[in-house]
Amino acid sequence: MIETVVWHSLHTYAASPIYFLQLLRKHLIAHHVDIVAYCLMPNHYHLLVYLKTERFSKLMQAFSLSYAKAINKRYQRVGSLFQGRFQAIHVEQEEYLLHLTRYIHLNPVQASLVKKAEDWEFSSYQEYIDLRQGSLPQIDGVRSQFPSADAYRYFLEDLTSDRLIDNLTFEE
Repeated sequence: MIETVVWHSLHTYAASPIYFLQLLRKHLIAHHVDIVAYCLMPNHYHLLVYLKTERFSKLMQAFSLSYAKAINKRYQRVGSLFQGRFQAIHVEQEEYLLHLTRYIHLNPVQASLVKKAEDWEFSSYQEYIDLRQGSLPQIDGVRSQFPSADAYRYFLEDLTSDRLIDNLTFEE
Protein backbone atom coordinates (compact mmCIF):
# COMPACT_ATOMS: atom_id res chain seq x y z
CA MET A 1 0.00 0.00 0.00
CA ILE A 2 1.21 3.50 -0.78
CA GLU A 3 -0.09 6.35 1.29
CA THR A 4 -1.05 9.13 -1.10
CA VAL A 5 -3.36 12.02 -1.68
CA VAL A 6 -5.47 10.52 -4.45
CA TRP A 7 -8.27 13.10 -4.22
CA HIS A 8 -7.98 16.59 -2.82
CA SER A 9 -11.60 17.51 -2.22
CA LEU A 10 -15.10 16.48 -3.10
CA HIS A 11 -14.90 18.83 -6.09
CA THR A 12 -12.01 16.85 -7.61
CA TYR A 13 -13.19 13.45 -6.41
CA ALA A 14 -14.25 12.05 -9.78
CA ALA A 15 -11.44 13.39 -11.97
CA SER A 16 -8.27 12.28 -10.21
CA PRO A 17 -9.10 8.55 -9.89
CA ILE A 18 -9.78 8.23 -13.60
CA TYR A 19 -6.48 9.89 -14.43
CA PHE A 20 -4.80 7.69 -11.82
CA LEU A 21 -6.12 4.57 -13.59
CA GLN A 22 -4.99 5.90 -16.97
CA LEU A 23 -1.48 6.32 -15.60
CA LEU A 24 -1.53 2.77 -14.24
CA ARG A 25 -2.14 1.58 -17.79
CA LYS A 26 0.67 3.71 -19.16
CA HIS A 27 3.32 3.01 -16.54
CA LEU A 28 2.54 -0.51 -15.32
CA ILE A 29 0.37 -2.49 -17.71
CA ALA A 30 2.30 -1.28 -20.75
CA HIS A 31 5.42 -2.65 -19.07
CA HIS A 32 4.19 -6.19 -18.37
CA VAL A 33 2.70 -5.74 -14.92
CA ASP A 34 -0.72 -7.37 -14.53
CA ILE A 35 -3.02 -5.74 -12.00
CA VAL A 36 -4.94 -8.48 -10.21
CA ALA A 37 -6.94 -6.21 -7.89
CA TYR A 38 -6.97 -2.54 -6.98
CA CYS A 39 -8.78 -0.09 -4.76
CA LEU A 40 -8.37 3.68 -4.78
CA MET A 41 -9.22 5.32 -1.48
CA PRO A 42 -9.37 9.03 -0.62
CA ASN A 43 -5.94 8.92 1.06
CA HIS A 44 -4.23 5.75 -0.21
CA TYR A 45 -4.48 2.94 -2.70
CA HIS A 46 -3.93 -0.79 -2.91
CA LEU A 47 -2.55 -2.67 -5.89
CA LEU A 48 -2.21 -6.43 -6.12
CA VAL A 49 0.01 -7.14 -9.10
CA TYR A 50 1.52 -10.05 -10.94
CA LEU A 51 5.05 -9.14 -11.98
CA LYS A 52 6.55 -10.22 -15.26
CA THR A 53 9.47 -7.85 -14.82
CA GLU A 54 12.06 -7.16 -12.14
CA ARG A 55 11.85 -3.40 -12.76
CA PHE A 56 8.77 -2.89 -10.60
CA SER A 57 10.39 -0.34 -8.26
CA LYS A 58 11.46 1.81 -11.21
CA LEU A 59 8.02 1.52 -12.81
CA MET A 60 6.32 2.55 -9.55
CA GLN A 61 8.71 5.48 -9.23
CA ALA A 62 7.90 6.68 -12.76
CA PHE A 63 4.18 6.22 -12.12
CA SER A 64 4.32 8.12 -8.81
CA LEU A 65 6.33 11.00 -10.26
CA SER A 66 4.06 11.32 -13.27
CA TYR A 67 0.93 11.36 -11.12
CA ALA A 68 2.38 13.85 -8.63
CA LYS A 69 3.50 16.23 -11.39
CA ALA A 70 0.10 16.17 -13.08
CA ILE A 71 -1.88 16.67 -9.88
CA ASN A 72 0.47 19.41 -8.65
CA LYS A 73 0.14 21.24 -11.97
CA ARG A 74 -3.62 20.83 -12.16
CA TYR A 75 -4.25 22.05 -8.62
CA GLN A 76 -1.40 24.60 -8.52
CA ARG A 77 0.36 22.96 -5.64
CA VAL A 78 3.93 21.89 -4.95
CA GLY A 79 5.50 19.06 -3.06
CA SER A 80 5.16 15.36 -2.75
CA LEU A 81 1.83 13.57 -2.80
CA PHE A 82 3.33 10.37 -1.47
CA GLN A 83 4.28 9.62 2.11
CA GLY A 84 7.25 7.29 2.08
CA ARG A 85 8.12 4.40 -0.17
CA PHE A 86 5.58 1.85 -1.34
CA GLN A 87 5.36 -1.43 0.52
CA ALA A 88 5.51 -4.72 -1.29
CA ILE A 89 5.09 -8.32 -0.22
CA HIS A 90 5.68 -11.51 -2.14
CA VAL A 91 2.63 -13.78 -2.24
CA GLU A 92 3.33 -17.47 -2.68
CA GLN A 93 0.17 -19.14 -1.40
CA GLU A 94 -3.04 -19.09 -3.44
CA GLU A 95 -5.20 -18.82 -0.31
CA TYR A 96 -3.30 -15.73 0.83
CA LEU A 97 -3.77 -14.19 -2.62
CA LEU A 98 -7.52 -14.75 -2.39
CA HIS A 99 -7.71 -13.12 1.03
CA LEU A 100 -5.65 -10.17 -0.20
CA THR A 101 -8.22 -9.52 -2.92
CA ARG A 102 -10.90 -9.67 -0.23
CA TYR A 103 -8.98 -7.22 1.97
CA ILE A 104 -8.48 -4.82 -0.94
CA HIS A 105 -12.10 -4.95 -2.08
CA LEU A 106 -13.48 -4.49 1.44
CA ASN A 107 -11.31 -1.46 2.19
CA PRO A 108 -14.03 1.13 1.38
CA VAL A 109 -16.52 -0.78 3.55
CA GLN A 110 -14.06 -1.00 6.45
CA ALA A 111 -13.48 2.77 6.11
CA SER A 112 -17.27 3.38 6.20
CA LEU A 113 -17.25 5.03 2.77
CA VAL A 114 -19.92 2.64 1.46
CA LYS A 115 -22.09 -0.06 2.98
CA LYS A 116 -21.39 -2.60 0.22
CA ALA A 117 -18.12 -3.11 -1.66
CA GLU A 118 -19.94 -3.16 -4.98
CA ASP A 119 -20.98 0.47 -4.42
CA TRP A 120 -17.37 1.70 -4.50
CA GLU A 121 -16.65 2.52 -8.11
CA PHE A 122 -12.88 2.93 -7.73
CA SER A 123 -11.97 -0.71 -7.19
CA SER A 124 -11.82 -3.86 -9.25
CA TYR A 125 -14.61 -5.52 -7.26
CA GLN A 126 -17.29 -4.66 -9.82
CA GLU A 127 -15.32 -6.62 -12.44
CA TYR A 128 -15.00 -9.57 -10.07
CA ILE A 129 -18.77 -9.83 -9.63
CA ASP A 130 -19.66 -9.06 -13.26
CA LEU A 131 -21.22 -5.65 -12.62
CA ARG A 132 -18.72 -3.97 -14.93
CA GLN A 133 -16.61 -5.12 -17.85
CA GLY A 134 -13.10 -3.72 -17.64
CA SER A 135 -9.70 -4.41 -19.04
CA LEU A 136 -7.56 -3.07 -16.20
CA PRO A 137 -7.71 -5.94 -13.68
CA GLN A 138 -6.71 -9.42 -14.77
CA ILE A 139 -9.29 -11.34 -12.75
CA ASP A 140 -9.16 -14.76 -14.42
CA GLY A 141 -6.61 -16.28 -12.03
CA VAL A 142 -8.55 -15.40 -8.89
CA ARG A 143 -12.00 -15.92 -10.40
CA SER A 144 -11.00 -19.40 -11.59
CA GLN A 145 -10.91 -20.38 -7.90
CA PHE A 146 -14.66 -19.74 -7.67
CA PRO A 147 -17.45 -21.38 -9.67
CA SER A 148 -19.21 -18.05 -10.28
CA ALA A 149 -19.22 -14.33 -9.60
CA ASP A 150 -21.79 -14.98 -6.88
CA ALA A 151 -19.39 -17.42 -5.20
CA TYR A 152 -16.70 -14.72 -5.10
CA ARG A 153 -19.27 -12.28 -3.71
CA TYR A 154 -20.14 -14.79 -0.98
CA PHE A 155 -16.43 -15.23 -0.20
CA LEU A 156 -16.04 -11.48 0.14
CA GLU A 157 -19.10 -11.07 2.34
CA ASP A 158 -18.38 -14.09 4.55
CA LEU A 159 -18.05 -12.37 7.90
CA THR A 160 -16.53 -15.44 9.56
CA SER A 161 -13.36 -14.67 7.59
CA ASP A 162 -12.93 -11.23 9.19
CA ARG A 163 -10.26 -12.53 11.53
CA LEU A 164 -8.25 -13.60 8.47
CA ILE A 165 -8.28 -10.02 7.21
CA ASP A 166 -7.17 -8.75 10.60
CA ASN A 167 -4.15 -11.05 10.41
CA LEU A 168 -2.94 -9.85 7.01
CA THR A 169 0.30 -7.99 7.50
CA PHE A 170 2.25 -5.94 5.04
CA GLU A 171 5.99 -5.69 5.31
CA GLU A 172 8.44 -3.88 3.11
